[in-house]
Amino acid sequence: MKETDLLVEPLLQELEAGYDGLHVVALGGGHGLAGALKAILGYADSITAVVSVADDGGSSGRLAPALSIPPPGDIRRALLALSPEQSVWRRLIEFRFEGADVAGHSLGNLIIAALTELSGSFEDALHTVGRLLGARGAVVPAAIVPLVLEAEVDGELVRGQVAIARSRGKITDLRVLPEGTHATHAAGAALRSAGQIVLGPGSLFTSVIAGLKVPGIADAVNESAGRLVYVCNLTTQDGETLGMDGKDHLDALAGFGGIRMPDAVVVHDGPLRVPDGLTPVRLAHGDADMVVAAGDIVDPEAAWPQHDPARLGAILRRLA
Repeated sequence: MKETDLLVEPLLQELEAGYDGLHVVALGGGHGLAGALKAILGYADSITAVVSVADDGGSSGRLAPALSIPPPGDIRRALLALSPEQSVWRRLIEFRFEGADVAGHSLGNLIIAALTELSGSFEDALHTVGRLLGARGAVVPAAIVPLVLEAEVDGELVRGQVAIARSRGKITDLRVLPEGTHATHAAGAALRSAGQIVLGPGSLFTSVIAGLKVPGIADAVNESAGRLVYVCNLTTQDGETLGMDGKDHLDALAGFGGIRMPDAVVVHDGPLRVPDGLTPVRLAHGDADMVVAAGDIVDPEAAWPQHDPARLGAILRRLA
């Protein structure tokens, strides 16, 4: 057995056998998923992050097609979010090169790519990095191959996560390629065994729904007995959700993502500095046939609107 052949099968066995205590699964990508994981750390007994794998920007966008691996950037962020303790390994995984041929690359992404080649398994590589970091949970990709997002925006075909996120117009269709891709066994098992599933916050179409569009993910969400909670974004996103309110976000989750309506939705209620050109995402209690949990969940120290992990975690705990 190679040193990197670590614990994927034991992880699946634990998921399928069931956990003692509250098992929370967070699904999404980017900084939104990382924020949700930091909030969940405060109350969950076990945590699994299911990460969308359609990121085509930055270091991930360069590595994924060249090495035929899922883009590692969002996965790396999730691993770091589950590893709050400072260590040499954390500093290495966070390190980003600024010059020469590796300019712009995250060392963490390169380590994940190297471990994948050594072990022959992307999932084993992630578990190895998680152990090195002391991660307090598991991070699994929604799919084991890099995916490409395609969308119809105002009747025009737009290809790629970054291009879709920047497009201005109404998204009328969203799909992932290549066809025939299936969700990983670990992702499906985690969702089906969850006591609580947390969607968002994060880019509605290119992170949250992108993960749900992987065949098998939405089915696993719908088959799970766990309580489904959606964390609404604080503001609209320039290009992707301009003009959309909270109900529009929920309708998109059901219509594009193919999932049941959430059991509860978390929305901000309190002071909020909204950047120019954007609007707050509001949801009135009468707009949705579900529990609407409202509270002041903004990080008051953040330069850009983002959720405060402790405040968000307190609400998610009550909804578990």
